[in-house]
Amino acid sequence: MKRIAILGSTGSIGVQTLEVIREIEGFEVVALSANSNTELLLKQIEEFRPKYVTIMDEQKALDLKKHANRFGTEVHVGLEGLEALASMPEVDIVINSLIGNIGLLPTVSAIKSGKKVCLANKETLVTAGEIIMPLTKEHDTAIIPIDSEHSAILQCLQGNDYKDIERLILTASGGPFREKTKDDINQVSVDDAMKHPTYQMGAKITIDSSTLMNKGLEVIEAKWLFDIPLEKIDIVVHPQSIIHSMVEYKDGSILAQMGNPDMRLPIQYALSYPQRVQNSYNRLDILNMKDLTFEKPDLDKFQCLKLCLDAAKTCGTMPTVMNAANEIAVSNFLAKKITFKEISELIERTMLAYTVKYNIVLDDIIEADNWAREKAKSIIASKLK
Repeated sequence: MKRIAILGSTGSIGVQTLEVIREIEGFEVVALSANSNTELLLKQIEEFRPKYVTIMDEQKALDLKKHANRFGTEVHVGLEGLEALASMPEVDIVINSLIGNIGLLPTVSAIKSGKKVCLANKETLVTAGEIIMPLTKEHDTAIIPIDSEHSAILQCLQGNDYKDIERLILTASGGPFREKTKDDINQVSVDDAMKHPTYQMGAKITIDSSTLMNKGLEVIEAKWLFDIPLEKIDIVVHPQSIIHSMVEYKDGSILAQMGNPDMRLPIQYALSYPQRVQNSYNRLDILNMKDLTFEKPDLDKFQCLKLCLDAAKTCGTMPTVMNAANEIAVSNFLAKKITFKEISELIERTMLAYTVKYNIVLDDIIEADNWAREKAKSIIASKLK
């Protein structure tokens, strides 16, 4: 029986992880965490009876304790609570589905405690990949990706030598604005941006998918996860979201992983890796598939993707600054304080104002993240005056 902690259990990936655990045997939920959704967290506590939970808000933690105590569940609070859950001796596997750079320190805690980390929190590797990956070797543990694209690559790599890789090919749906012009997308609303064509996801990642920022973050993730230089990672837009990514080898062969756009599949593979487990999910009906099409991403139209790739090439602390500025931009777009066009403009202005640091340690990441958030907020504040 593998014992699991799910960080972000009330979010999209967390909820689907619990669906997977209901479906397959061999996993026990020991710990859960939520940002603020106490109502759903209480339902999860009642069903799974975890020993520990964490909630970010201190007042909500006090309210939660009144109910959680009935089930023998211990309540923790805030970032310290997340780090505590990630390093509990009773935990074997940590699912990190937190949104944003808050996922970094719990990942570090899990790795230092020798846990297997199933990672859906992109920001951990985007901001600190050069620190995190050596740390996994030092503590003899592993990060298994939950993103459908990186899961697909991992599956296509099985039984092959990394030295034979010619390139990794990440697929992108293209988001809701693939067929719109640059002028059109500058005028879109929050509701427009939330209409992802193939996946139902949380608000932040849905907006990142509409700007294609999400795909840039995945390029940086892939670089660190698979130890592949950026020039060997390509992006293709594949609107049908049937091929989840591909690996091309030096002999010209391309291996692709296909399946329905269902996040439960990469979640299950991460949990059971390297084994495969039977499930009852709908199968891909290849006889009824329509055309599979591919096209290049438009970097002029999707400036966020270009900025993310620029940050990746600059390296050092620049991906941290880019990522933090994007988090502030997306939250303000969702709050209707800035326009869709201003998401990329805010990120660019923040990046241009920053002096990059290299040969970084964890404190440099935290400092750069804090600096970028404050800078982005000050730019927004000056605009709103």
